[in-house]
Amino acid sequence: MKRAPLLLAGLILTATSVAAAASSAGGAARAQDSRAAKIQLRHTGVGKVLVDSSGFTLYRFSKDPRNSDTCVKISGCTNLWPPLMSSGRPVAGPGVRSALLSTIKLPGGGRQVTYAGHPLYRYSAATGKGETGYVGAQQFGGSWYALNAAGGSVK
Repeated sequence: MKRAPLLLAGLILTATSVAAAASSAGGAARAQDSRAAKIQLRHTGVGKVLVDSSGFTLYRFSKDPRNSDTCVKISGCTNLWPPLMSSGRPVAGPGVRSALLSTIKLPGGGRQVTYAGHPLYRYSAATGKGETGYVGAQQFGGSWYALNAAGGSVK
């Protein structure tokens, strides 16, 4: 009979800890997916570009050195351009080269997806799948470009 209150207290403590951990996570963690990210190709007005599993265009930041996220170090950047996160090895859809897919570790421990060494981001204000109106956007001291299947910038 005394085990029920202890069990309930344990459940409340666990739920509180999980909620606190989730709320203390930064912008990069908000983009975290609970499974491996799937990268696909989609035909758009600027050609075939990489998109996430929901069909939203993925971008690279011109200020990022190979396999390094600069945006995460700039105040407000990951709120507007959240990194594409993956908890496992990213999956390549048709036309996407799996050999070009990888991840890098971000501060806080999350894994950001890269393609041909370019960290990948979504644009948080995008409302349409395959939307490319933000290609070439000038923000946070650099430019934002979509990527093609070869890993080149689409401008």
